[in-house]
Amino acid sequence: MTQEHLANIKLGEPEETLSMNPKKFMLWLAIVSITMMFAGWTSGYLVRKAEGRWHEFELPQIFWYSTIILFVSSISMIFAVRAAKKNKFSTLKTAISITFVFGLVFLITQVIGFSDLIENQLYFAGSDVAASWIYVLVGLHGLHVFSGLVVLLVSLVSSFKFTTESKNLTRIQLCATYWHFLDILWLYLFFFLYFNR
Repeated sequence: MTQEHLANIKLGEPEETLSMNPKKFMLWLAIVSITMMFAGWTSGYLVRKAEGRWHEFELPQIFWYSTIILFVSSISMIFAVRAAKKNKFSTLKTAISITFVFGLVFLITQVIGFSDLIENQLYFAGSDVAASWIYVLVGLHGLHVFSGLVVLLVSLVSSFKFTTESKNLTRIQLCATYWHFLDILWLYLFFFLYFNR
């Protein structure tokens, strides 16, 4: 024990504790839970594929474009956080708006990708098990991106009200962390499906 620590005990002063913002803790808990869920789903995918009777097919080409779109949206989110730290409100609003629009475009490209699967007679509830797994994995990620867009919208409104600034960064940091996580999760899913189709 240090002398300062002993002095605090003698004086009856409370010790400093290492703590995390409760909202950040809840976010990281959610991220861990989502990661475990997708790890379970992708493991199930590999187990089912190993059983045989697996139809291999190309992923929709547009998924490549959606990957680039989501990656770019993560970059604009980085600029949004930097702008908030420097109280550059115009840049902040622009960067979050770009992230939001790119997030919407990403979801649209996912729907187009599903349309491509349907055109090739690969249905969610059809006889092709491999296609069903694609719908499940991509669809679940899409639902999480939708929730990310809701969080982005809250941050966007906050930026227009000037309540997001250098002394109040929690909301934008939580938003950025979740959005980057969704980007990384999509990269994992896309390349997992690409190399294990």
